Amino acid sequence: MFSWQRRVRKGLILLVTLGAISKAEFWPFPPKRFIGNALLDAGSLGLGNDERAVAFGDFNGDQFLDVVTLDASGRRVTIHLWNHGDFIFSDAASFSHSEQIYNVVPGDFTHDGTLDLLVMSRGPSSSVINIEVYVGSPGNGFVSPPISVPSSNAAQPIPLDANDILLVCDEEGTSNKYFQIWRNDKSEGFTLAQFGRLPSGVQVISFADMDRDGTIDMVFATCASVSSSTGIGKDCYINIAYNQQLPLCASPANTAAFTRFPLTDIFPSNELLVLDTRSSPPVPLPLRLGDANLDGFPDLLFVTATVPRGGFLGIGETRDRTPRLVLSTSCMNGIPGCDNQGSGRVGWKPVKKDANALSDVADASGVAFLDIDEDGTLDVMVQRTGEQGQGPILFVQNNFFFDAFFLKAIVLNGACDNGWCSRPNGTGHYHPFGVSYSGASFKYTILDTKGARSAAQVAQLPQTAYQALLPPYAFFGLGRTNNYIENLFVGSTLHSASDSPEKEQAHFVNMEGVIPNSKVVIYPPTHVDGAWRRELYLRPGAWIPWVTLTVIVTVVLLAVVVFVLHLNEKRADELERRRASHHINFDAL
Repeated sequence: MFSWQRRVRKGLILLVTLGAISKAEFWPFPPKRFIGNALLDAGSLGLGNDERAVAFGDFNGDQFLDVVTLDASGRRVTIHLWNHGDFIFSDAASFSHSEQIYNVVPGDFTHDGTLDLLVMSRGPSSSVINIEVYVGSPGNGFVSPPISVPSSNAAQPIPLDANDILLVCDEEGTSNKYFQIWRNDKSEGFTLAQFGRLPSGVQVISFADMDRDGTIDMVFATCASVSSSTGIGKDCYINIAYNQQLPLCASPANTAAFTRFPLTDIFPSNELLVLDTRSSPPVPLPLRLGDANLDGFPDLLFVTATVPRGGFLGIGETRDRTPRLVLSTSCMNGIPGCDNQGSGRVGWKPVKKDANALSDVADASGVAFLDIDEDGTLDVMVQRTGEQGQGPILFVQNNFFFDAFFLKAIVLNGACDNGWCSRPNGTGHYHPFGVSYSGASFKYTILDTKGARSAAQVAQLPQTAYQALLPPYAFFGLGRTNNYIENLFVGSTLHSASDSPEKEQAHFVNMEGVIPNSKVVIYPPTHVDGAWRRELYLRPGAWIPWVTLTVIVTVVLLAVVVFVLHLNEKRADELERRRASHHINFDAL
């Protein structure tokens, strides 16, 4: 009579026993590496204790970003390849240079589909910048010896495929500066298209579409003075010069084409770090631009320094230098970057909540955006002086959840027309995915969830001088959307030569219906009869195999159900046919 009670008790004991077993033994998905809706400390990810990052690139063509570092002596370069399985950087190749290195620029200078390194250096008593190219070999490091390039006597040279050149010039006899924009008119050469005076105390200029109107704007800091020993600017402002062109879509009306606001509006009692004085001469630090929250509007990343009490430092006292992430936001009253009426193109809001991985750093010497493990979010790399007893490089994982989409795109340099390059001596093939190409740009139009159309422009590698630390691809947020990208215009300065001008191909292509959360690889044509080649890669995830398995199982179950219903219907039809055959028509009798 109590058998049902014993069965219930045994069932409860079985459930408790099953609950005590580790969930990982039944749950097929691996645990998340980063847990928490915040900026999280990811550590050094395998980089050494005496190195600083000087460049990014994809050296083995696996579509994961690798890092180029320089050791403390400034003469040894090391390539660190990203290991996706172990989530860490591993040393791959290195070489020592004979002189002090000032800049390293990755690029396919030999046009063989692999990344080379353009190394700029200078002797201890020389003002001449020597340039050499270390030729990359697929899977075998670099070919020795390097190729010598004519030296430079002025500022750092820049590699580019010339389209629009912007020059910052010194006004003779004064400390003022002005800019010149030279337009490339092909066979007619360069033409001065625009020039203008820059504000006093201008620092490095960065480029991005700040107001999402389809044109590239200028962003830079200005400071009343800069300390040569610490690299810290005093009384600094953030300036945005908006590009006034015919808009592709609706754009803000009756707003100023130039806005500026003091840094203290965002971070009171803080000044801006504008020079990395660890190297000689110091490396200029630009305002880093990237869409950290994927809303389609670039955000700001920089380093601030606290103002000492009373304006003076005590004996042994140092100033905290902290990396800061500032998000773009809609203009309202009291928002930095907006006017007194609370209107304007873009406002700014610092990330303070759940950002301890940044705010706990007090010895930052520089910052950069990158996408760790290519998961579709912009993360942060912080370079440090080591005064806090930590390593020289800290990676911060952007683990915030944003209900928005992204797109990555890269235009290659045209090496290997069919998408495959041959290794020397016919030992195999490889994709030329790693080639960085300065001279490409993207424009896109998209509909948001309300049906409003917007446009944006993104440049690929807009800067290469002074350790720019930019990824080889273009990364842009799309905001919230429930649709494909309507149009993605891809422009390249790669020239398709022809004997007759009428056969010359357009240097752009329009892609329609591009899937968000993907990466687009574009091969431009290298000759007149060639065609644009496009490849789209969806972002892989741990859930994809299991989703595929679930779909297959569901289809099989539905097929079984359909088959069973078919058999039942066939059986019912047979019974009905038999009844009809035995039916007697009494009316006929």
